[in-house]
Amino acid sequence: QVQLVESGGGLVQPGGSLRLSCAASRIIFRTYAMDWYRQAPGKQRELVAVITNGGSTNYADSAKGRFTISRDNAKNTVYLQMNSLKPEDTAVYYCHVARQGQDYWGQGTQVTVSS
Repeated sequence: QVQLVESGGGLVQPGGSLRLSCAASRIIFRTYAMDWYRQAPGKQRELVAVITNGGSTNYADSAKGRFTISRDNAKNTVYLQMNSLKPEDTAVYYCHVARQGQDYWGQGTQVTVSS
């Protein structure tokens, strides 16, 4: 069973930064694309950023220019660096991987942007 464990969320003021981490286990990490999603209260879960096994990245329009997804295959970890945070970035952030037709999610980490 694939396991994904997120960390790094918290309370931050508008304009601040956070770095989320997602440690993966029981998976040949380097061979899979990894994603970050988020879900705000009352809203659907949405894709924030993707990084392929080759290191190519793609971002939601809301994340472009502010967020950076990266991976460290030696540590089986994917990161999401979030800068210039806005109140509308407040959400639970989830790490995700699709493996053999099945979706795996972490437990989520809360990010709250508020003054």
